[in-house]
Amino acid sequence: MQTHFPYLLNQPKGIFAEKIGGDEPWLMLKTKQMHPRLSNTYRVRSRSGINVDSTAINIPRQWYNLVADLSVKPPPPLHPKTFEPLKPQDLSPLFPDELIKQEVTNQRFIDIPEEVIDVYRLWRPTPLIRAKRLEKLLDTPARIYYKYEGVSPAGSHKPNSAVPQVYFNAQQGVKNIVTETGAGQWGCSLAFACSLFGLGCEVWQVRASYDQKPYRKLMMQTWGAKVHPSPSNITEAGRRILQMDPSSPGSLGIAISEAVEIAAANDDTKYCLGSVLNHVLLHQTVIGEECIQQMEAIGETPDLIIGCTGGGSNFAGLSFPFIREKLKGKINPIIRAVEPAACPSLTKGVYAYDFGDTAGMTPLMKMHTLGHDFIPDPIHAGGLRYHGMAPLISHIYELGFMEAISIPQTECFEGAIRFARSEGLIPAPEPTHAIAATIREAVRCRESGESKVILMAMCGHGHFDLASYDKYLQGNIVDLSFEEQKIKESLAKVPQVLP
Repeated sequence: MQTHFPYLLNQPKGIFAEKIGGDEPWLMLKTKQMHPRLSNTYRVRSRSGINVDSTAINIPRQWYNLVADLSVKPPPPLHPKTFEPLKPQDLSPLFPDELIKQEVTNQRFIDIPEEVIDVYRLWRPTPLIRAKRLEKLLDTPARIYYKYEGVSPAGSHKPNSAVPQVYFNAQQGVKNIVTETGAGQWGCSLAFACSLFGLGCEVWQVRASYDQKPYRKLMMQTWGAKVHPSPSNITEAGRRILQMDPSSPGSLGIAISEAVEIAAANDDTKYCLGSVLNHVLLHQTVIGEECIQQMEAIGETPDLIIGCTGGGSNFAGLSFPFIREKLKGKINPIIRAVEPAACPSLTKGVYAYDFGDTAGMTPLMKMHTLGHDFIPDPIHAGGLRYHGMAPLISHIYELGFMEAISIPQTECFEGAIRFARSEGLIPAPEPTHAIAATIREAVRCRESGESKVILMAMCGHGHFDLASYDKYLQGNIVDLSFEEQKIKESLAKVPQVLP
């Protein structure tokens, strides 16, 4: 039976809490708001199962910029024509002024506008959940927690950046937004944000995902977006690819080229990116900032932090605030990125300056890359099919602040099924990589007897990815691994820029 009772501790009058669920291992309490300016809060259980009555988890009021705390700063992006360090004004055709400032700033904290926080309140703060049933299934002494971002309207972490990006564009008078999307989570998030702020939205969705995930397209269209399969005949970049390969499955690099081409040709249109760039990673740090509060409230400290990586926004969002605390000497977790074996930019790519898109229209960024014209096989984790890794993540990987592994997709889906049948949530194909890595570590703990605290990024649900699960359950998903020769040919086309 649901119960209602006053929850007044550290809260303004007019807020009361509703108990959700029964005797759950995580006992989440979510406030009902009586005033639009008041933050959501959650209560969680301590590891002993006793309620932490004084816990009030607030939506962060600032984004965190890891660059400010790095003694060795990341290499600057370069102009695609001159190979000289990029100037802020060079980004003006694509981005509004405020996002350009956020991209290049060394400021530690950036205030989140109240209008953005008002939208965040639709789903934030997101729950931190202990996976006790998965622990029991694995018979492990490890304590597994996951930060669940699938409660957003778009079903993933992506609105954390889509909302502020659209807000800053609207503030500057931009009328239309263009973007690319892989699995569709970013495209849905941007369409959602544009519908709130009254901007037009046009999305190029990677062809493989466009065909695999039709309901993502319908979500975007429901929120008012135009959606094109990429490569398309609408742009010069798309037409060139189709001439070479009419059946091309597409890639994020190709879709970026198409969106950027449209943005550069129209004065009332700007481009938004869902990952990779510094300002996107900055916005996602609301995940880690909340999680630090939540873990402190239950008296836990992570020994290991795991997240999937494609472009890197979800991984950065959870891990960067914890890296800050690690740099302060307060904690010392291992931080592990997990990528698909078919697109292993961190574990198999080179650290070099490369284009962010296939056509070579974007600035050159120093990153781990498989080559800008590398087209990964059409794995079901469409959001991880990107040839490069976020420059800031690549930089801290080079500095030794994190490690990386790759896992094939059959092991990921096997882990997803175990997770769904124990925890109940059906994950998107992308975070199944983090789940598989978590299961590996939990089994090691069972064998060693260690009771590690594992914190996992659960970046979205898989409700629109059920065709992938159907294929797995029918035994029709196979492991797709990169071809050495294919990557060798792609890497040969990486621009030769002196370090």
